[in-house]
Amino acid sequence: MKFYALLFVLFWTATPLFAQEKTGYQTPPDEILELVDAPLAPRVIIDDAGVNVVLLYRDPYKSIAELSETEMRLAGLRINPKTNIGSRTNYFSNIKVKKATDQVAKSVSGLPNTPRLSYFNWSPDQSKIAFLHTAEEGVEVWVLDIPTASARKLSTSYVNANMGDPINWFEDGNALLVKMLPKNRKELINTAEAVPEGPTISVSDGSKAQNRTYQDLLKNPNDEANFEQLAVSELIRLTLTGSATQFLPEAMYRNVTFSPDGTYVLVTATERPFSYIVPYYRFPYTQTVYNASGEKIHAVNTVPLDEVRPKGFMATRMGKRNMGWRNDRPATLYWAEALDGGDPETEVPFRDVVYEVEAPFTGKGRQVLRTINRFSGIVWGDATHAIAYDYWWNDRNTKTYLFNPQDGSQEPVVLSDRNYQDRYSDPGEFVTTKNDYHESVLALDNGTAYMMGDGYTEEGQFPFIDALDLNDQKKNRLYTSAYTDKKETLYDAIDMKQGKVLVRIESPNEYPNYYFRNIKRKNALTPVTSFENPFKSLQNVQKQVITYTREDGLELEGTLYLPVGYDTAKKEKKPMILWAYPREFKDKSSASQNTTNPNEFIYPYYGSPIYWVTRGYVVLDDAAFPIVGEGDEEPNDTFRTQLVANAKAAIDAVDALGYIDRNRVGVGGHSYGAFMVANLLSHSDLFAAGIARSGAYNRTLTPFGFQSEERSYWDSPETYYRMSPFMHADKMKTPLLLVHGEADNNSGTYPLQSERYFNALKGLGATARLVMLPKESHGYRAKESILHLLWEQDRWLERYVKGNSNGSELKTTTPMKNK
Repeated sequence: MKFYALLFVLFWTATPLFAQEKTGYQTPPDEILELVDAPLAPRVIIDDAGVNVVLLYRDPYKSIAELSETEMRLAGLRINPKTNIGSRTNYFSNIKVKKATDQVAKSVSGLPNTPRLSYFNWSPDQSKIAFLHTAEEGVEVWVLDIPTASARKLSTSYVNANMGDPINWFEDGNALLVKMLPKNRKELINTAEAVPEGPTISVSDGSKAQNRTYQDLLKNPNDEANFEQLAVSELIRLTLTGSATQFLPEAMYRNVTFSPDGTYVLVTATERPFSYIVPYYRFPYTQTVYNASGEKIHAVNTVPLDEVRPKGFMATRMGKRNMGWRNDRPATLYWAEALDGGDPETEVPFRDVVYEVEAPFTGKGRQVLRTINRFSGIVWGDATHAIAYDYWWNDRNTKTYLFNPQDGSQEPVVLSDRNYQDRYSDPGEFVTTKNDYHESVLALDNGTAYMMGDGYTEEGQFPFIDALDLNDQKKNRLYTSAYTDKKETLYDAIDMKQGKVLVRIESPNEYPNYYFRNIKRKNALTPVTSFENPFKSLQNVQKQVITYTREDGLELEGTLYLPVGYDTAKKEKKPMILWAYPREFKDKSSASQNTTNPNEFIYPYYGSPIYWVTRGYVVLDDAAFPIVGEGDEEPNDTFRTQLVANAKAAIDAVDALGYIDRNRVGVGGHSYGAFMVANLLSHSDLFAAGIARSGAYNRTLTPFGFQSEERSYWDSPETYYRMSPFMHADKMKTPLLLVHGEADNNSGTYPLQSERYFNALKGLGATARLVMLPKESHGYRAKESILHLLWEQDRWLERYVKGNSNGSELKTTTPMKNK
């Protein structure tokens, strides 16, 4: 008996892979650390006239201490209950202003001592910007005066930014409509200490509620009570002198939008009953119009709880939706309604109808348009011209309509009818300008509109600007970017009559900077910014977009980076990292298009594999991984086969160039890319190791669809089984590094997915390592987490990819031992 007991003790003390490592946050090698510590260029905001430039500075990372601040996760929101703003809000820490033609920007005076700035909002005349500052005890309203480059605090009370949309300007620019905390808000319930009053009971009445696997949902009556208290605010009129008066009493306000002429305001407020299976934006709500003094005009929309919808991605609820103001009219509301009962299975000639109504906003409204697919938006122009869009996910179709808002009986003109995944046929977006109401409307010149396009072609990317005659629909090409060694992005039209356009220009080693281009004069560029490349160690890295062919003839592409200092004449065979993300298509033509510009700036970020060119690796980033299902066939019917074929084609292509040792190739991906990695390692022998971050591995835990899979588990159980790496954990023979944020809130990628998958791999003797990052969500934010992530990935790659000198050695390598 003692012998067996001794064996038991020896077994557990000599088997380190079943234990947990007790290690603090680590840092990656210096080559990687130098890139992580590079300063982030500011965010650039330019006024509509192209005169004033505002530069917003922030740290690219949060700290783990910031992520550890109190957080409540309710109804799909993540809230700091002390400060009453989203707990994951990105904050800016400094502001500078300059004229567009100036080289040097001025620092803004008067900012708080430790700025945590967010929610920037131009005044109607764009002479000021309102913004929020999150102080230690709450959120304050501040205003920036552009001409004097000075900021000051307006509010003495604290803002409630928990539901978003916290500040809006009155039309005169002398006051703001602000969501403020109620003076007598009830104390929040400490759910960890609260004594339950009974069980939590949910009921199904026979209606089918086939919803996605949302996270951070309400779970019990205490959650309901806390959500209500955190959502309730007062609407306060706050003048630029700091005077505050109540506009509307306490309610759970969501959105607040003024009519273009400023005489009315549309207020959306959440109502009970709440739900435990859908987020807050599907809770009941009312929409009410008030005048600029806060007097009620009319309740224009009442929406019930939205738990039950027909099946399918194109399903929607009945009743008024997408309600908003016509930008070209003083005060006209419009909205869409489903004509198919919201059910994509119902065959009808038109899916949606659009109505409008003027003040006093009563009655059914006047029909202005019907759309063949599901309505998705309108760009208003003038009394007789507007552009509408629709789309249909199942066949990837989108239509663009030119219609006359004055005459709903007039047949609209279909300007484009195309596959929205077909980038080569993309006609671009309509150019807008600001009207007298300070609202964006079509830029029209005697019946001519303008369009800006990305300009993807078989030969490369060449952005363009077209003039479109709305009378005969004929186009005239006004400008085409001629760069073959740089990438030009058409950012905004400043003045189409003058030909003044804001563009951004970059190259692999030139940081993206903004310029004014005059498209009527050749090579007429005026610099607006002059940011330097902060990633000096990468500026001479060799980069190219390679194209290659899958075994079924489908053309693919990927961005290839060679190691720092690599000698292409010697062609030493190096290890490689392949990074990808699968995307579904309904036709091979769209799947095979060239949509990667080789002249994009080389920009490493926390999730990028580019860091490892400094460590001697070839990197194939953003490798094309299309999953195609044409006709009645769904892409996922052959998911695994196509996945492996994509990977083999990529490795074959780089191997044929002579750069890599194909026995030392690692594969990585995030989210659905992590799902891809686990499948590739389970069903192929192409890779030496894998890195899978924040993925989902058991599709039966997302039974009502995932990614672009519309079928439920009960519709196609074989699909869910075949695609789930968890179901095939016994086939895993390749070292796999699993990483997941402990607070992942992405639909379907519960932390449980990685935990259970790791347990399966461990139980079946696979080589695996699970790293759970405290406080992190689906994307990682804390610098401590990111540095540790890069350290983990580097160790894994160095041991199992670079260290794998031949294909068989890997299979006998033991797992990492505890340190």
